Amino acid sequence: MKVIILAGGFGTRISEESQFRPKPMIEIGEKPILWHIMKEYSYYGFNEFIICAGYKQHMVKEWFADYFIHSSDVTFDYRNGRRDVEIHETHIEPWKVTVVDTGLHTMTGGRVKRIQKYVGNEPFMLTYGDGVCDVDISKLVEFHKSHGKIATLTAVLQEQQKGVLDIGGDNAVKSFREKNMSDGSPINAGYMVLQPEIFELIDGDKTIFEKEPLERLVERGELMSYMHKGFWQCMDNAREKLMLEKLLETNSAPWKRWTE
Repeated sequence: MKVIILAGGFGTRISEESQFRPKPMIEIGEKPILWHIMKEYSYYGFNEFIICAGYKQHMVKEWFADYFIHSSDVTFDYRNGRRDVEIHETHIEPWKVTVVDTGLHTMTGGRVKRIQKYVGNEPFMLTYGDGVCDVDISKLVEFHKSHGKIATLTAVLQEQQKGVLDIGGDNAVKSFREKNMSDGSPINAGYMVLQPEIFELIDGDKTIFEKEPLERLVERGELMSYMHKGFWQCMDNAREKLMLEKLLETNSAPWKRWTE
């Protein structure tokens, strides 16, 4: 199952960093937060990624282009008047990564629509490129398969201004509304599992995934929630970035289940 990561926004709320690089490329623990998210999925055996890039998309491509050599022991030999390169031990993940320029001003739904040809007619996962989580992704996928609906999103209880959910006793999402003042209701944390039918609900570049497509799913009874009571944190500002870095420095980052 492929993993789609939305990584094309401007990141205006953390502009002191995002003016220089895309928000998902902002580093925590000397690696982009995008890398941390990919490591989460890879821990559960999901190693094929499609990155929906946009703002400063060339930086995402360049990072992955250099990742192999930066993660290897390498000898550069110039003694014969040329550059001979010998790769020794490598420390790289078994990833297949497709980086797609989905446009500078494309909305989230439009970005998803643009990568349809890379997904094909199969279920896939979707999340945001600016938040980390310790959700058990294997159990999330099992839950999605068990109910037979088009979409599953991961819901968390946090007092933040995100998409607020009204969830019924059967875990079906009864209503979905966008950002309001925090009220302690479950919020959409991303980490979604989707059937390919979702593409039919996206009109084009101006479609906001969190609005029309999800609202249509709610109307049809096709949106389910996987309640996660563990750790989830997005990186919307410098304070949150420093918090995530501190968790890594103290070896207490809940999302870091892999070993070096």
